[in-house]
Amino acid sequence: MNTSSTYVGLPIPVAANLTDTKYFFQALDNFSRVMAVRPGDRVLMLADPLLDPRVIDAVIGIAKSRGAEVRIYMEPSTQVTAVPEEVHAMLKKASFVVSTWFCSILDPLCINLRRTGQRWVKITYFRNLDLLHTPQARFPVDLIGEIIRGTAARYPTEGGFDLRFTDPRGSDFRISFTQEMRANQLATNRWRGQMTAEEDGCYVHYLPTHGPNLWDHNSVKNDFKAVVPMAGVLYPQWAVGFAKPFEEKIAVRFEGDTISAVDGISEEAQILREMLVGGRMIEGGGCGFNPKAPRHTVYPAGSNAPGALHFGIDLAQPSDYIRRVMPDWEEPPVHMDLITLDATVTAGGSTLIKDGFLCALRDPAVVAMAARYGDPMELLEAQVL
Repeated sequence: MNTSSTYVGLPIPVAANLTDTKYFFQALDNFSRVMAVRPGDRVLMLADPLLDPRVIDAVIGIAKSRGAEVRIYMEPSTQVTAVPEEVHAMLKKASFVVSTWFCSILDPLCINLRRTGQRWVKITYFRNLDLLHTPQARFPVDLIGEIIRGTAARYPTEGGFDLRFTDPRGSDFRISFTQEMRANQLATNRWRGQMTAEEDGCYVHYLPTHGPNLWDHNSVKNDFKAVVPMAGVLYPQWAVGFAKPFEEKIAVRFEGDTISAVDGISEEAQILREMLVGGRMIEGGGCGFNPKAPRHTVYPAGSNAPGALHFGIDLAQPSDYIRRVMPDWEEPPVHMDLITLDATVTAGGSTLIKDGFLCALRDPAVVAMAARYGDPMELLEAQVL
């Protein structure tokens, strides 16, 4: 009897020399399309010292090939919470911005410049040129857009409704939407499935993996003083800055958008309690939409796999834990992302996510578009763990 411990029941991987070149050019095409620099654009890169210089060169190459000029400004880190005053004039002159800075999405100056037509690409997930060789880099950007549109279509179009987050651990968190909030939230370019930086006023991510959020302050036109009715409890499975998911069931309790308590006795619970109490929800379910993004990679800002969620918390004060454990984190120590991978999310009577599975992946329009690129089942549901 053969007692060998070697089992072979699956095909061996295809030889890299048969796939790498075609895969690389798929990724390059995505990169070129997302970086939709126009002739005559004034391109500004807001960079940091830890950014792979080859990424800067790649953006410069795209810009030069299209007859655009490029300027580069570097801050000591990505953890910039507001655009430095000395950069204001340079930023106002730009028509196309590529940024690693945390403040890109929230700074009022950046928001107002986008309202005048300035186009932005955030590269949190493109800090190393070698990422062009990953499955998520070559996943079709138009298909990501169709998946997002399918999710947007599940938001009710009549009357108010609750966006509700539940999971097997007992989470039950609700955000109340009006139809005006829904219209504002879904009017942004990514919620309309526009994943490239072609539209005036756009804000996109490259790699095209991160977000958009199921709720954020776009719903109230970025009025951060607006009171949005929300409350409940979340039991996150994990958080950025922790090596592995939590073993204890830790409750994060909210009164309105503010964390009032963190329940638990583990070391992780104590750390989260010191960090989170008094913090404010600013991203209510940042959702992944790229089926080839690794599901269990939550650094630097949450998993980007479909149906995986992160909840962005604006902390009441800088966290010493973050400063010790992640001194070079891409985000400042006044922010934290809580992670759930198995949530169910409903909008009124419509289900957006079921037990961590993004329902739009099985929409007929999504499946039909996926068939143009390959086997829909492999493209949409063969997860990368």
